[in-house]
Amino acid sequence: MVDLEELRYLALSFPDTTEEEHHDRPAFRVGGKIFATLPDDEHINVLLDAEAAHIATVITPSGCQKLWWGERLAGITVRLADAELDMLAAALTAAWRRKAPSDLAKTIAPTG
Repeated sequence: MVDLEELRYLALSFPDTTEEEHHDRPAFRVGGKIFATLPDDEHINVLLDAEAAHIATVITPSGCQKLWWGERLAGITVRLADAELDMLAAALTAAWRRKAPSDLAKTIAPTG
């Protein structure tokens, strides 16, 4: 289980990350680009490429679902009560690296 305080600490630990509102919901951004959102106090949406999203849902089927925007697989929705900190850290790292400016993304090694 990961609580909101741990989640915020983790997400904001990435360089140049800010927490800002997006459609009245908290969103984590790097370089002005969103890499994760909090749709409510029990879930986090992590924006991943389709391959990473599919892998995450296979590895962690309980508490992790594919996040669809129309017909596009945009990431995963993780239920915080079922989340393991290591899995969530890996997903957030991948999402942050994907959205960060390339020079900044190189400062954190890929996970996996």
